[in-house]
Amino acid sequence: MSAKPIAAEALLFDLDGTLVDTLPDLAEAAARTSSDLGLPMSSLLEIRRWVGDGIAELVRRFMAANGRTDPAEVAAALERFKAHYAEVNGMASRPYEGVPETLAELSCRGLVMGCVTNKDWKFTLPLLEALDLAPFFDVVVAGDTLPVKKPDPAMVLHACEHLNRPSERALLVGDSAIDAQAGQGAGVAVALVTYGYGDPESLRRLPASVFLDRFPELLNYLA
Repeated sequence: MSAKPIAAEALLFDLDGTLVDTLPDLAEAAARTSSDLGLPMSSLLEIRRWVGDGIAELVRRFMAANGRTDPAEVAAALERFKAHYAEVNGMASRPYEGVPETLAELSCRGLVMGCVTNKDWKFTLPLLEALDLAPFFDVVVAGDTLPVKKPDPAMVLHACEHLNRPSERALLVGDSAIDAQAGQGAGVAVALVTYGYGDPESLRRLPASVFLDRFPELLNYLA
């Protein structure tokens, strides 16, 4: 446990790899896109490495791994991927262990909460609703809410402003260097989960107030 508890009035959460394991649905959308384009199937390990910067970047990396870099071809693949993902979004994705229960407890404690994700709005809200997580959040900042995505701190600051809480009284929980950079840039405390899509060893070298091996551990670190 950290030397002193984190005094946070607002909690902000990344989505993919932090609250929800979305890899199964992303992999299915990638498999269907590969089939459409006559490309070999990507492994789960590869897709896991490509997650975090939004779907457009995932598809760009997926195409580049197959030697396809023509902008028009990548754009067409992105539209195919989005169509497939819209069909499977939420079907096999599941909250990580203890997420719903912990969010419920945090809500009971009177904390305001937001979801800050690089996933597009049209995929974010349906996923949160499908998994009954939407009611916990007072604000959702998606990858296309602003002109920028994480690691730009603007998304985090936008959430704090909407929640009417100063950034120095907020905590961002994520699973990647992108989250750490966004939080640090916004002046909020950062907690990183080690069970998500980031490499645990690399994560522990990042500047963060605390590292969580299980989501419910968050309760132990809040003042």
